[in-house]
Amino acid sequence: MTFTEQNIKGVWEIQLQPKGDQRGFFMRAYDRTQFEQHGIHREWLQENHALSTQAGTLRGLHFQFPPHAETKLVRVVAGAIFDVFVDIREDSPTFGQWGAIRLSGEQKNMAYIPRGIAHGYCTLTEQAEVLYKVDSAYAPDHEGGIKWDDPKLGIAWPVETPLVSEKDAKQPSFTSFCEKFTALNPSY
Repeated sequence: MTFTEQNIKGVWEIQLQPKGDQRGFFMRAYDRTQFEQHGIHREWLQENHALSTQAGTLRGLHFQFPPHAETKLVRVVAGAIFDVFVDIREDSPTFGQWGAIRLSGEQKNMAYIPRGIAHGYCTLTEQAEVLYKVDSAYAPDHEGGIKWDDPKLGIAWPVETPLVSEKDAKQPSFTSFCEKFTALNPSY
């Protein structure tokens, strides 16, 4: 595995290293020792699997409020996504900034998204299957979100008119989030 920290501190792209032959391939999708060497090992409590059946499907920007803030380890097993992360951590030098990684089943890469980051993605292929581990159980009373197309964030999504859920279309703006909560303090 190769670990590359992104422009938002604590977000990593992890390149998996399949070993293949005429039968196919084998690879480790998680190695506790290597994650510990980079200071990013977590105790994963849940693994979620999402299928999107249309290119241009957008999910996000989502997060959970403390004490249920969650770290995510996101991997695409089929298709491709434009994976986006927005720093909403208190006292972070990159607060309000965003970054993105193209994840795909073909590239065999993952994104490690720490607590205090709003996360979302847009599918780049007709079929996209996303697996992601989380280190905190889903807590519906603690879920939060920020509007995906907020001009203040200026995210350069790969589509102009994505397919978005009604819930995601009604998320508050980044400014509203800041006025109401200032930021997240995800350290606990």
